[in-house]
Amino acid sequence: MKIGFVSLGCPKNLVDSEVMMGLLEARGHRLTSDPADAEALVVNTCSFIDPAKQESVDAILEMAEYKKTGRARRLVVAGCLVERYRRELQAQIPEVDAVLGTNELESIVSRCEGGGEDIPPPPGGYLYHDLTPRKRATPKRFAYLKINEGCDHPCTFCIIPQFRGRFRSRRFESVVRETENLFASGVREINLIGQDTTAYGEDLGIADGLPALLARLAQVENAGWVRFLYAYPNRVTQKLLDTVAAHDAVCNYLDIPLQHASARILKRMKRGANGDIFLKTIERIRRAIPGAAIRTSFIVGFPGESEADFNELCAFVEAAEFDRVGCFRYSDDEQSESYALDGKVDARAGYNRRRRLMALQRKISRKRNRALVGQRLPILVSGPSSESELLWEGRLQTQAEEIDGKTYLTAFPGDRFPRPGDIGEVRIERASDYDLFGALERVVRPAAETPAAELLPVLQ
Repeated sequence: MKIGFVSLGCPKNLVDSEVMMGLLEARGHRLTSDPADAEALVVNTCSFIDPAKQESVDAILEMAEYKKTGRARRLVVAGCLVERYRRELQAQIPEVDAVLGTNELESIVSRCEGGGEDIPPPPGGYLYHDLTPRKRATPKRFAYLKINEGCDHPCTFCIIPQFRGRFRSRRFESVVRETENLFASGVREINLIGQDTTAYGEDLGIADGLPALLARLAQVENAGWVRFLYAYPNRVTQKLLDTVAAHDAVCNYLDIPLQHASARILKRMKRGANGDIFLKTIERIRRAIPGAAIRTSFIVGFPGESEADFNELCAFVEAAEFDRVGCFRYSDDEQSESYALDGKVDARAGYNRRRRLMALQRKISRKRNRALVGQRLPILVSGPSSESELLWEGRLQTQAEEIDGKTYLTAFPGDRFPRPGDIGEVRIERASDYDLFGALERVVRPAAETPAAELLPVLQ
């Protein structure tokens, strides 16, 4: 059977899609990128905020049309939207033949075939492992690797724990083996993901689980880069920072969603802390890891956020000088605890606050990027740029795939072109608000592909 996939939402959702595609291929089914040619279609949905829910519904309706105009005979809807609206989806969109929750991934084969036997979800919730079939959907040079699932944090704005279940970590050696397999297959960067990667191993009784895991992964044969995302602020320990600083393979990049800086709003979010505490954490990071990039994200327009609270957030952003910032306007959700909070902020006010904060951050990003001009920095070559066929592009350790800006390559070493996935050194020549431009000076290929002595020449 030919099966088409639509995967929406975050990288964690993408890994779920890759697992489902792997299970289907292992059963003998073929995957197709042409929905008109698919005999079954799967939409893996997201429902974190209202725009994500609407995008998911639109994708379901679009795929449903192929049951009329294409070869599709079954439409399966999976993911977070199913966890919220299982009955409504089946009742209101009759073209949907089957649904699949976030802990039911192993039943994807039976749902697509329409007659097989479902596999009951594990009692503690589903978590894939290194032997689980997986069909990667990312370019060969990088991959996502989920190290834990679920969440135990009580954030009032978040409904993910309701869908994903309690926090649970993958076994240490399972993560190591998958990393070894990925690097051996040609992957040059692995992104460790989970709802809270900094809590990795706590449920398994592993002390300093994430630092221990990073140190081990950095020693894998032919290791490229290892990056971890979604760190919780109060779990950024000195041990973690020292581990990042000690290993060249671990990216000097910390993604720490802070959500706000006002103590009053953070309390309403059930996050705790305040801007002053966060500034001390930022100072500690930069002291331990010179040149580290810090990314964070904020929610503006949260219930009860006054103009004074927002101004406090802006003052904090100015003081912190983050390298990267993402900002979301609060989206009310009837299943979240924050839905019952008073002091709702007008949508237009929330929109304007987001614009103001991002305008402020744009100036900070430009300043921090310009400070890199003249430096020689490690780079992972992505390949020809989507912006122009005359340019190639890559990413520094301080630029995460699909999240941050890019580094555009204006010159190559000698007369030799690099290859996608090469790791080398770039001299930064120019900076914009979010992107960098520089000359590639040197490339070192993995030992498995190139003799150790064969380096592309340094541009004089």
